[in-house]
Amino acid sequence: MLAVANQKGGVGKTTTVMNMAAELVGLGAKALIIDVDPQGSASTGLGIDADRRKPAIHNVLSGECSLQEAAIESSFPGLHIVPATMQLVSADLEMASSRNSLHFLSEALSGSQSWTEKFHFIIIDCPPSLNLLTLNAIVAARNVLVPVQAEFYALEGLSQLTDTIQTLRQSISGRIHIEGVLITMIDRRNRLGRLVEENARKRFGKHVYQATIPRNVRLGEAPSHGMPMIVYDSKSKGRLAYLALAREILGNA
Repeated sequence: MLAVANQKGGVGKTTTVMNMAAELVGLGAKALIIDVDPQGSASTGLGIDADRRKPAIHNVLSGECSLQEAAIESSFPGLHIVPATMQLVSADLEMASSRNSLHFLSEALSGSQSWTEKFHFIIIDCPPSLNLLTLNAIVAARNVLVPVQAEFYALEGLSQLTDTIQTLRQSISGRIHIEGVLITMIDRRNRLGRLVEENARKRFGKHVYQATIPRNVRLGEAPSHGMPMIVYDSKSKGRLAYLALAREILGNA
């Protein structure tokens, strides 16, 4: 299980969730996306219209239904998603008043364990902040994939997330670690991009994926059509980069 998280927005987090999951399914794995971002971008990007998001993840967290009851098949056959709506904002506020505030998603997963066990990968799309929804995702997954944009302040944000993970480890007395760091939006013609990648590999070593995601216009277009790149443009550089990432993940599994 992977929580895809970075408190900084615009780093390709949701793009990574959608396309990595679709590529894993394309390679024969079974994958489930859990969208815990109130913006619901992963849900929209996979063709889930607002009127189909009933029930959604906020209903799961409030105990109104199970994960299985909220899950629906996305626009890419075989890829399922538990969608999100803006009502998730109220769930975040409700969790804050509970002593069990970090474990709502963990308990939802435990309650549907016999169903979730059929998936090889469960991938959680987090909001672009370190709020309770993100913390719930990290605690539930215990493994974090961090997309890092190839820009000047990228590693500073990664350090903040690393500190948060260390605090969570102490709070729950459990194993949580960074599964991988993914360099996104890189243009190797740009010296800064090359330098960010070099520094990330020096600092995090084998945890930085060999696959990197280039700046690619088609990656930005695909979500507006409600489909992942494997369907929208299977020959684009962006799609081939996520295929390489999925193969790397499967090779490390």
